[in-house]
Amino acid sequence: MDIMPIKNIDDWEMRLKRQDACWNCEIIDRPVVCMSIGDPAFRYPESKHATAAEYWLDVEYQAERRLSAIRATKYYGDALPQTHPNVGPDFFAACFGGKIVFEEQSTSYIVPFVKDYAELDSMRFDYQSECFKTMEKMYDALIAMNDGDCYIGWPDIHPGGDCLAGLRGSEVLCMDLYDYPDQVKKNVKMVTGELKKLLEFYFKKLGALKYATTGWPGIVSSKRWAVPSCDFAYMISTDNFNEFFLEGIREECSLTEASIFHLDGKGSLKHLDALLEIEKLNAIQWVYGAGHGRASDWIPVYQKVQAAGKGVQINIDLDELGTIMQNLRPEGVFLTVRISDKETANAVIRRVSKWK
Repeated sequence: MDIMPIKNIDDWEMRLKRQDACWNCEIIDRPVVCMSIGDPAFRYPESKHATAAEYWLDVEYQAERRLSAIRATKYYGDALPQTHPNVGPDFFAACFGGKIVFEEQSTSYIVPFVKDYAELDSMRFDYQSECFKTMEKMYDALIAMNDGDCYIGWPDIHPGGDCLAGLRGSEVLCMDLYDYPDQVKKNVKMVTGELKKLLEFYFKKLGALKYATTGWPGIVSSKRWAVPSCDFAYMISTDNFNEFFLEGIREECSLTEASIFHLDGKGSLKHLDALLEIEKLNAIQWVYGAGHGRASDWIPVYQKVQAAGKGVQINIDLDELGTIMQNLRPEGVFLTVRISDKETANAVIRRVSKWK
């Protein structure tokens, strides 16, 4: 695969190779460890937008904001600069005909709009929708301003149960599992089919620019990979998850060369056993949430994932590194360590290189 070099990072190819190997729980010369340090003097471009929507949808401003932050950051270990356009987690659902509401600079959500499942019989992901056209303008701005600074990845995509929850509303979808089970199953398959086409669109679009594959989790790889997820699963039992959504997630994992499941919140841990049985799932990103400790407090979860032959993505503070190295195998760990200076980054690399 012909991939664009990254400006000012001489070993970008080796960084890619280490992350490529990590998908298969393999190590080339040392485990993967990503670190970055932003310039303490950096300030984002000033926002003069009157509303949250203006802030989100000013494509030139958003591109400048993202790229200026990347240019003010140093990347160590296996970290590679990457970014992606963003209108929030409901982009995929909104492109079926919905509207995203922007309330704050960090908050957006979709207004559920499908009142009857009969509406979904003819409804598909619309590449002519206002939401998709907006996303394309965001890509145009980012690509035009990018000068070998970073890789640009696919946007935040939530298919399956999350898409249906966006279309119907989470509380309504909970009742649908009992009132309209056949329609839910039918439309999970429909949504997954639309996801396949959308992923191919972005792989072709971004691959033509010689970008490595990346997205919001920050992993950068020459392999085509994606993030299956179902945040809606937090609200339902294991029986309902397995009946309605597990097969769709299994199919999502088969669409790409590699995949990492975004497992969000303590209430979703009950579904981990079923997820670990998916043969083509490579890794788990466990998000325990604010107020629920740190990564090192969840060692048993990571050990369970590793025992199933899967990888894990873990973000830690520097003082957690010893605990992680003592309790986990390095194979398959996409590790990010928060640091504050170059000397510490070099010390972390030396430590991680001895992780056996």
